[in-house]
Amino acid sequence: MDARFAETVEFLRARMPVPPVVGVILGSGLGDFAAAVEDRLEIPYAQIPGFPASAVVGHAGTLVAGTLAGVPIVVLSGRIHFYEGHPMSAVVTPARVLGLLGCRDVVVTNAAGGIDRSMRPGDLMLISDHVNLFGTNPLIGPNDDSFGARFPDMSDAYRADLRKLAKAVARKVRVPLKEGVYVGVTGPSYETPAEIRAFRSLGAHAVGMSTVPEVIALGHMGVGVVGISCITNMAAGVLRQPLRHDEVLETTRRVKDRFVRLLTTLVAAMGEGRSPDRLVVVPTRKAKVAAKPGPAARAKGGRSAKASPRGKR
Repeated sequence: MDARFAETVEFLRARMPVPPVVGVILGSGLGDFAAAVEDRLEIPYAQIPGFPASAVVGHAGTLVAGTLAGVPIVVLSGRIHFYEGHPMSAVVTPARVLGLLGCRDVVVTNAAGGIDRSMRPGDLMLISDHVNLFGTNPLIGPNDDSFGARFPDMSDAYRADLRKLAKAVARKVRVPLKEGVYVGVTGPSYETPAEIRAFRSLGAHAVGMSTVPEVIALGHMGVGVVGISCITNMAAGVLRQPLRHDEVLETTRRVKDRFVRLLTTLVAAMGEGRSPDRLVVVPTRKAKVAAKPGPAARAKGGRSAKASPRGKR
């Protein structure tokens, strides 16, 4: 293991009774999901060796470990943003740690601005793909072969089987779920109307200031990813009104019940390795977890596998 991560991973493993199966990264204002974790252990990022700290309003900056519907889980309540001045290596450190702890799949969430005119604030959007407009990549520099190949394939960055599962879960719990392409930008300024028109021409449906670096890093490690955006406001020029970070937090508060219901059942389904055709909605419950492994993680053979601003997305 890379020495940069060894102390972090050892510190966390010593405090987790069961290795996690699923990881979750929460965007701005979406931290209420962490309260659903049972038998939870909460550790502020500042207390974790080698972990960067988040300073964005709406991001708790706490790692939560425990179980959800009997599934061992680790939740990152708050993320690190490139626009805070962190290098890309720090931005993706928490995501890397999830993979090193044993998470075979990770759910990434964010708050985003709606580009597609059919979107409305409060909509949940399953991410089908992304456009990287950060102007950089977290894999730049010497490649760590222990993580993955020098040139990882990104054609299935948001795994098709996990998206199929998410759609089935959404139908079961009666939560409307749109689907679209997410474009990631650096921020922290909001986009101009001209930029939004350009993004729309590129096929983007939502825009945010996070997620893309983490997904690239997780894909490099062969970890399965499914992404969900909460559309917290419409992007610049779509409506004739200024953009406010307060609006992001207001919208996430309004949709939190739907979001938690969807995410809880999705995590349960991912942890059990269920297929969509035999999905059963599992309510959150107290459960004593046996340390039994889930379905085997994907083989790495051959190729490797926020409120984002829209107010600190």
